[in-house]
Amino acid sequence: MHFTPTTFENKEWGYGDADPKSFNPSDFNAEQIILAAKAGGLKGIVFVAKHHDGFALWPTKTTEYNISKSPFRDGKGDMVKEVADAARKHGLKFGVYCSPWDRNNAKYGTPEYLAIYREQLKELYTNYGPLFMSWHDGANGGDGYYGGAKEKRSIDNTTYYQWDSTWTNLTRKLQPTANIFSDIGWDVRWVGNEDGEAAETSWATLTPVPSERTECRSSGTGKCR
Repeated sequence: MHFTPTTFENKEWGYGDADPKSFNPSDFNAEQIILAAKAGGLKGIVFVAKHHDGFALWPTKTTEYNISKSPFRDGKGDMVKEVADAARKHGLKFGVYCSPWDRNNAKYGTPEYLAIYREQLKELYTNYGPLFMSWHDGANGGDGYYGGAKEKRSIDNTTYYQWDSTWTNLTRKLQPTANIFSDIGWDVRWVGNEDGEAAETSWATLTPVPSERTECRSSGTGKCR
């Protein structure tokens, strides 16, 4: 499930420049959604807590670009909690998706952003009960708003996020039962296409290839890759 200001702008991926005030799904009913999922045979829900546009659907302390700045529930909403509570009430497992790419954050592409992203994961890992999955999308870097700097920022996805350290020191310690999904594993990895179809036998491990590097300049941050 994916609800962001982008949803109300008829865009699949937002640039991180949408006004939080545009986010107000007044008829949102988490329990209705969960019951429909259960009726369809689903055993678990992975909720998109933050997509590439950077808008957080919980009142995070890491960025002002979050649900508390929207009219939803009079600025007191927490959509992650609503879905998590509804899922557990009706016997579905709950997981979270938190995009590492953030097209709104001014620090994206710099070392400082990694601490911000890890703090977001820590909030999600400690405030919403046990998770069956921690989903980290493979989309990394490109055009964005980046705190007002409308530019393209590319990173080396094989090194920038320091996944081994993040997953060892955060995920495994705070959510030991969560399966880790990303384009490089550890537990579950992208099959290689958006259809979810793999070859009849697919035993090969994946050695990620760095994305093509692009240098850019952003105010106060110097060069980013």
